[in-house]
Amino acid sequence: MTSIYDQDLPRNEANFAPISPLSFIERTAEVYPDRLAIVHGALRQTWGQTFARARQLASALQRAGIARNDTVAVMLPNTPPMVEAHFGVPMAGAVLNALNTRLDPEAIAFMLDHGEAKVVIVDPEFAGTLRKALELRQHKAPLLVIDVEDALFTGEALAVGSATYETFLDGGDPSFAWSLPADEWDAIALNYTSGTTGNPKGVVYHHRGAATNAISNILEWDMPKHAVYLWTLPMFHCNGWCFPWTLAARAGINVCLRRVEAQAIFDAMREHGVTHYCGAPIVHGLLVNAPTAMKEGVPAGIKAMVAGAAPPASMIEGMEQMGFDLTHVYGLTEVYGPATVCAKHEAWDDLDIGERARLNARQGVRYHLQRDVRVLNPETMKPVPQDGETMGEIMFKGNITMKGYLKNPTTTQEAFAGGWFHSGDLAVQYPDGYFKIKDRSKDIIISGGENISSIEVEDVLYRHPDVLAAAVVARPDPKWGETPCAFVELKFGVHTTPEDIVAHCKKHLAGFKVPRFVVFGELPKTSTGKIQKFELRKRAGSAAAIDV
Repeated sequence: MTSIYDQDLPRNEANFAPISPLSFIERTAEVYPDRLAIVHGALRQTWGQTFARARQLASALQRAGIARNDTVAVMLPNTPPMVEAHFGVPMAGAVLNALNTRLDPEAIAFMLDHGEAKVVIVDPEFAGTLRKALELRQHKAPLLVIDVEDALFTGEALAVGSATYETFLDGGDPSFAWSLPADEWDAIALNYTSGTTGNPKGVVYHHRGAATNAISNILEWDMPKHAVYLWTLPMFHCNGWCFPWTLAARAGINVCLRRVEAQAIFDAMREHGVTHYCGAPIVHGLLVNAPTAMKEGVPAGIKAMVAGAAPPASMIEGMEQMGFDLTHVYGLTEVYGPATVCAKHEAWDDLDIGERARLNARQGVRYHLQRDVRVLNPETMKPVPQDGETMGEIMFKGNITMKGYLKNPTTTQEAFAGGWFHSGDLAVQYPDGYFKIKDRSKDIIISGGENISSIEVEDVLYRHPDVLAAAVVARPDPKWGETPCAFVELKFGVHTTPEDIVAHCKKHLAGFKVPRFVVFGELPKTSTGKIQKFELRKRAGSAAAIDV
C-alpha cells in the first residue's frame, strides 16, 4: 500500500540532488571568488581561479577521450595540481587514483594496470619511477602521460609524457559545463592499501562518502571559514583524509608543502598564519623534538590532528608546550581516513598529564556523520561488554565506508560480513562508550597461551623519556611459542641501554609481557609514517635476548 507521504510527492531535480564534494568548490567560487585558495612558493591562487582551472582540467580530460568511470592517476606531491585534480578529475566523471609517491616501480605498475588508468599526471620528482613503472606494465593499453612543471622542484626534470600540465589545461574550457554525478554512489576515488602481504587492494570511494567525511572533518574540529591548512599529510593518503574537499567547503587556504621538514613547517606556520594541520605521529614528533630556536614565533592555538598510533604523554605534553591543540582520530583507508575521534571533555583539562594521555590515547567515538562504530565479537557479531577489558573487533557502518575492493568480490564480501565493515583492529570498549585499540588481529602475541597486546607494551615503552619511537612484534620462541621483541628508536644524544628499557618495562608490565629482546635503531616506516611491522618481524629472529 502506498503511503500518503509518497502520493503525488515525486522526487525530482528541484527537491533532490546527489551529494558530492564537487558542490563545495562551486559554492565557494561563487561566494568567495577572490579569497585565497592555494599558496605555493610565490603562487597565490584564488578560489575563483582554482574553480576555473579545475573545469579546464575536466574539459581537457573529456576532450582527450576520458569518459565516466575512467581512471585518472596522479603521482604528485602536495602541490597545486594535486588540489586541482581532486575537483577536475571527478568533474569529468572520472575516478581519481592518487598514487603513493614513495612506492617502487613494480607497485606503481601494478596499480596502473589494476585500476586501468587512462591518464597519469606526474611531478618531475617522480618521473624516473613512473618511467620504469610504464616499462613494467603488463597491459599495454594506451596511456596519456602529462608532465607537471614546478618552479620549486630543484632537481633535473625528466620528461615522460607527451604534454605538460599547463599546455594540457590550455586545451580545456575554464567555463566547462560540468555536472554532479548521476548517482552519489558513483566512484570518486580509488586508493590502494599498503600491500604489506601480496598485492595492494584497491579501495573505491563514492561521492556521498567523500562529502560526508569532508563535512565531518569540519564538525570534529569546529573548523571556521577561511582556515589556513598546512599540507603535511600526503594528499595521496586517503585523499588527504578528505581535507581537499573540506577546505573547499570552508573557503580555506591550502598551504602546499613539497617536503615534510621541521624548518619548512615552522617557517610556513609563521609566514602564513597556519591554523590547522594533520599528520602521523612521526610528523608531530618531528616538531616536538625540534630545536627550541626553530619554534620561536610560531602562532599559538594551532590545531593538530594525529592518527596512526595513540599519542603518548610526551607528545601531548610537547604539543601543549608549543601551544598546539592536539586531536586524536582513528580510521583506515577503507573508511576515508579518520572516521572516529577521541572527543575531549572539559573535565579532562584538570587531570594530570598521565591521566590525560591515557584518556586521549583512546580511539574514541564515531565521527558525526558515521552511522555507527562498535566493538563486536567477530564470531557472534554481538557487542562486547563495555568493561574496558573484553576484547572484540572494531567495526564500522555508515556512509563513511568504501564501496568495496576493486575487482575483488570475495575480499569485499568478507570485509562486509554481517552488515558491518570489519577493521581487523582488536579493541575494548569502556563504560563511557569510548574504545581503545589493543592490537591488530595479526599483531597479538601469544606467549605460553597468554595474549599480549603489542600496543600495550608499546605504550609503556613510549613512557620512557629517551624513546622517540617504538614497535613490538612477536619473536618465535621454542618454549613459549612467541615472546615480545621490542624495536626502539632513541632520541638524539641519549645513551640508554637495552637493560634500561627492560627495567623500565618491569615497573609497568606483568613479567610475561616484558620484552625479552630489545633492538635499537631507526624504525622502517611507510610514506605516511606508519611503522612497518612486517619488516620488523623479519628482523626479530636475529635479535639478541635480554635477561628478563
